[in-house]
Amino acid sequence: MNNFISGGQAVFDFMPGFVAILDGPSHTFTYVNEAYRDVAGRRDFIGRTVQEVFPELEGQGFFGLLDEVYRTGTPYAARSTPIELDRDDGSRFIDFLYNPIRNDAGNITGIFVGGYDTTDARRAEERWRILANFSERLRLAESADDLPYEAAEVLGKALNVSRVGYGTIDDPAATLFVDKDFAQQGIVSLAGATPLLNYGSFIESLRRGEFVAIEDVRLDPRTSMAAEALESKSARSFVNVPVLERGKLVAVLFVNDADVRHWRADELELIKEVAERTRTALERERDIKARQLTESRYRTLFDAIDVGFCIIELKFDADNRAIDYRLEEINPAFARQTALEDAAGKWVSEAAPGLERHWFDLYGSVAQTGEAIRFENFAGVLGDGRWYEVHAFSAGNLGANRVAVLFNDITARKVAEEQLRELNATLEASVIERTAERNQVWTLSQDMFARANLQGTMSAVSPGWTRVLGWQEAELLSRPYATFMHKEDMEPTLTALATMGETGQATRFQNRISTSDGEWKWIEWTVVPEADGQNFIAVGRDLSDVKAREGELAVAQEALRQSQKMEAVGQLTGGLAHDFNNIVAGISGSLEMMSTRLAQGRVSDIDRYLTGAAGAAKRAAGLTQRLLAFSRRQTLEPKPTNVNSLVNGMLDLINRSVGPEIHVDTASAAALWTTFVDAGQLESALLNLCINARDAMPDGGKLTIETSNTWMDERTAVQHAMAPGQYISLSVSDTGIGMSAEVIERAFDPFFTTKPIGQGTGLGLSMVYGFAGQSGGAVRIYSELGSGTTVCIYLPRHEGDVVADGVDTTAGEASRAESGETVLLVDDEPLVRMIAGEALEELGYHVIEAGEGATALKVLNSDQSIDLLVTDVGLPGRINGRQLADAARVARRELKVLFITGYAENAVLNHGHLDPGMHVLTKPFQMEVFARRVKQLISGKS
Repeated sequence: MNNFISGGQAVFDFMPGFVAILDGPSHTFTYVNEAYRDVAGRRDFIGRTVQEVFPELEGQGFFGLLDEVYRTGTPYAARSTPIELDRDDGSRFIDFLYNPIRNDAGNITGIFVGGYDTTDARRAEERWRILANFSERLRLAESADDLPYEAAEVLGKALNVSRVGYGTIDDPAATLFVDKDFAQQGIVSLAGATPLLNYGSFIESLRRGEFVAIEDVRLDPRTSMAAEALESKSARSFVNVPVLERGKLVAVLFVNDADVRHWRADELELIKEVAERTRTALERERDIKARQLTESRYRTLFDAIDVGFCIIELKFDADNRAIDYRLEEINPAFARQTALEDAAGKWVSEAAPGLERHWFDLYGSVAQTGEAIRFENFAGVLGDGRWYEVHAFSAGNLGANRVAVLFNDITARKVAEEQLRELNATLEASVIERTAERNQVWTLSQDMFARANLQGTMSAVSPGWTRVLGWQEAELLSRPYATFMHKEDMEPTLTALATMGETGQATRFQNRISTSDGEWKWIEWTVVPEADGQNFIAVGRDLSDVKAREGELAVAQEALRQSQKMEAVGQLTGGLAHDFNNIVAGISGSLEMMSTRLAQGRVSDIDRYLTGAAGAAKRAAGLTQRLLAFSRRQTLEPKPTNVNSLVNGMLDLINRSVGPEIHVDTASAAALWTTFVDAGQLESALLNLCINARDAMPDGGKLTIETSNTWMDERTAVQHAMAPGQYISLSVSDTGIGMSAEVIERAFDPFFTTKPIGQGTGLGLSMVYGFAGQSGGAVRIYSELGSGTTVCIYLPRHEGDVVADGVDTTAGEASRAESGETVLLVDDEPLVRMIAGEALEELGYHVIEAGEGATALKVLNSDQSIDLLVTDVGLPGRINGRQLADAARVARRELKVLFITGYAENAVLNHGHLDPGMHVLTKPFQMEVFARRVKQLISGKS
């Protein structure tokens, strides 16, 4: 054995195949060459048995084969046998031979092991097979969209990994987009968008174009911080191949495995090759599509343009002169302009025999020199004698001796140029003729013509000036034109002329010009600047007839307005007569029945007649208040008010009033501005609108009360017929039947209603309209049939704080007067004085009565003690109630005043801005309310 080894060792050491010598039945290594060590993985061999060196071969059958060869002496050979060794690069494929070694006696003493490692060849063969299969699949793919998945499936199955995919990258967002990937059963797909920054910093490597291969995400510094997230995506190890275009990351091929994996060199090469082939295939498909799109656009343009286009191939003779050319391709415009519809593919000598020689020379020069030419030519043969503008340039990229030609038919232009030449020939005569015509217009026109400058003088005037104004030419040219203008019109006229000078555009305006006899005439001017920018032509037209017609129209319009007023008054009085007749009938009938019952001694029935009469009186008072609100003449007691608080305080009443079928919602503006308004009247208006909204929703619906701050600019204010400024808005919206444009137009008219007879007076909206206007605001309706209605009240913003109202106007028993408290009661109606005076005297007040202001003023100027002045506003004589109160306060500065009125000009009460200590109570009123108000004022609780 030793002699055998020593004799062959020199040969074995340099053999490309592996060699090992095993001694005895235990198969102990006595020799291994370098090739064997490469295959086995650099282990400790000599003196150790095969089982000791290769424990991982247990169960693979190799130990039994060695025993069999040693026992029987029969050699054993095998090809491409897979062997699982403890190596990082996986299984090895081996061609090996077990040959017994015999001594001189012929006895078996050991085994010669020899062979070759065919792993690399097997893997190369497998890689070639995979790539060949992949190339075939790419070739058969029906769409470019299928290519990424073909690559993913080939790699996924070949490498037996968890997931493979090809996706585009949104580089700024660091996001991967995948349409479809290959994933093993139980592995979640990454189709969709994946934000890569959630999975580590490896995208930075990809941006630099670096190939990324990570065996364990827990250990790589680019992924260790996101290892848990990656493992949740079945990517314990992965490979990424970047795709860059012009230095920018645009796509990536990714290979993921759920377990730690050592990526072999041949696997990485396969991944790179598949990625490169995929990228190449996608680029090829993209180029094909781009080329098809370009060709399609070219063909569309080629067919659609009005310019004739053709590509020709020239034929030259032995002297290098062009003798013919073939029309390889022509567009429809070429065929149409040259009348050579069937010329494509033909030689021009066949398509247009007799074509002039110069066409061949020109095109031949372009083909030979490569220099483009542009010219105009008359084609006697082509197109039956038409002119063409021709542009010819080399098309050598399409083949030798090829020229591209653009044809444009310019026959119409040539005809026009000829006509222009003929026109120029007669221009001088035309100018003379036109000048004569202009002079005739200048002389005979009834309008006023002038040539003037921006410095203020005229250099020429037409006779029309004398006919219209009476001034002579010399007078007009010797004075600045501004001296003829009315002084009120001078500034706007000069401004219009200056604007014309700045813009260079014609302008129009009107002004008054004096006549020679001192009168004024309205003239409408059209002024047009001349080219020099300093002079202009002015044309004036006398508007005397127009102004007269405008006056007549104004008179007619005023008559129409008066007629409309009378119609409105008639409607108003008719409605008033109807309602007041009903009310008076109720009151007079009740009084008559009470008189009858008293005469009969049946006093038990009197209460119901009293109740009926009182109710009728209340209805009359309500009707009066609505009329006053509509006419903006009701007596208001405005105070700074927070409308949000007012709305919130009314919600219970509104909910009860509209019923359970209506859902009431509010939308209150934060930081709502304060407004200066009579809160009681605003509450009445709001309740009125809510009841109207309820009636518009007979089957139930939603009612919304909304407040907001509103700024009315100039444009919006004009649209709403309001003054610009800041307002608060209070709107009531419903989901009801809506209103037509005709109904909206008449909605604010008094006594107009769409409700059945007996179910509405038609004064509700007119009262809201009058109240809003009297408060300095407005009310607007926005509605469409079937889409609900919104009524919005706009009230001016008030810069000030909200003032709490401590006055109690509810009925109830009044407190008696303190001893000696005196009230001066002034009213021109004796019955009112009698009733009010008796009511106060019953409570212990000393009452002094006066029927007009002069009498009351004498009392006030005396030494009589007065605790409260109660006065009507509209008193007879020269002193009204407000003047009386102001005069009284000259001597009695702290005197408190209560105005009682059913009708008062707001201006008399200083538009609601009463001095401290002055208050208002509206007629008619209940005596209990009147007495309580008097007590509050005298006691200082108001």
